[in-house]
Amino acid sequence: MEAAERGATRIADRVVAKIASQAAREALSGAPARGAPAGAPATGAATAGAEVSPPHATVTVHDDVARVRVAVELAYPSDIGAQCGAVRRRIAERVRALAGMEVPEVAVSVERLHSVHTVSAGRERVR
Repeated sequence: MEAAERGATRIADRVVAKIASQAAREALSGAPARGAPAGAPATGAATAGAEVSPPHATVTVHDDVARVRVAVELAYPSDIGAQCGAVRRRIAERVRALAGMEVPEVAVSVERLHSVHTVSAGRERVR
């Protein structure tokens, strides 16, 4: 039987959105925040102790093309542009590899910045 006669596999938008969210988490877990003390956790975890929401993605799929919008929270100070670029590249790479879709557009929205200094200051004891 020919491939065209067997049918097609459709991947739901929400599945692609989950792939994109996980890819954003992976991208943000790579580099320590600038200004963080030596041995500090990676950027995605540099806000330990703060209420940090995981990345949230929404996706629009048409044919084999996915357009992604993802909202992230980042540690500050850090290279925000580099982090957003890493998120874009990782999402495009993972969606292409796992869902077989091209991703010509990834819009990254920074919802909140978490200061490494205020997070650690919040844990200090007051005398």
